[in-house]
Amino acid sequence: MKQVYAVHPEDYKSYNTEAIRNNFLLESLFEAGKINFVYTHYDRMIVGTACPMGKKIKLENYQNLKAEYFLERREIGIINVAGDGDIAVDGKIYPVNKMDCLYAGMGNKQVSFSSKDPATPAIFYLLSAPAHTNYPTVLMTNAEAAKVNTGDALTANRRIINKYIHLDGIKSCQLVMGLTILQEGSVWNTMPPHTHDRRMEAYFYFDLPGGQKIFHFMGQGDESRHIAVNNYEAVVSPPWSIHSGCGTASYGFIWGMAGENLDYTDMDAIAIPDIK
Repeated sequence: MKQVYAVHPEDYKSYNTEAIRNNFLLESLFEAGKINFVYTHYDRMIVGTACPMGKKIKLENYQNLKAEYFLERREIGIINVAGDGDIAVDGKIYPVNKMDCLYAGMGNKQVSFSSKDPATPAIFYLLSAPAHTNYPTVLMTNAEAAKVNTGDALTANRRIINKYIHLDGIKSCQLVMGLTILQEGSVWNTMPPHTHDRRMEAYFYFDLPGGQKIFHFMGQGDESRHIAVNNYEAVVSPPWSIHSGCGTASYGFIWGMAGENLDYTDMDAIAIPDIK
């Protein structure tokens, strides 16, 4: 499991493009038939994907977790971004189709992933954080997610926010997780931007058409940088960093957080005129 270490904002100011990409961009998550993870030293969040093809793949343990099994001291949130699939948690099978979310709590020993049709495989995006107690395994379909319509076509940021794991949704120890879909003709997400010093965040981009790019903006609000991102890639956002993006076409992205609270609205806004 690759590891990404925490970066101080003063050190970040000296980074060139290569250093920024090496420390924050997760660009090799997707691999057919495998599970790939990155262990971040931001609130100990683990970020990954599971891409089952013709046969199911199991959530294995990793030596650096120093645990008997993956979820011994962890919880996990999972969102499917492609074909229909199934997830088995300690023997119970849950159908998790595109944009559905499954939460599995601490103490579940066996988790496996499969696609219903290998020709159109599922792609499961995975976020795992340390946990202090067990909450029940819960499947929430996209239709059941709390939805917020926001933004404006005039500012090219009309979007639908889908909230799954949060204070008033699926219960968790510290995970907060959902996804946002940009409407046709809109390309900006999370604008105006914000930080939240009490939580880290990761963005995972999907449904970006071929040949297109997303420019993910990060850094402190008065000294921003950008990363050019492809489909099925993620960016780790430190608590001191803004996290916003603009695509050359419409797309979707999954936002996921871990840290001190579960309040989705815990944000420190930065006014657009103050961005530098």
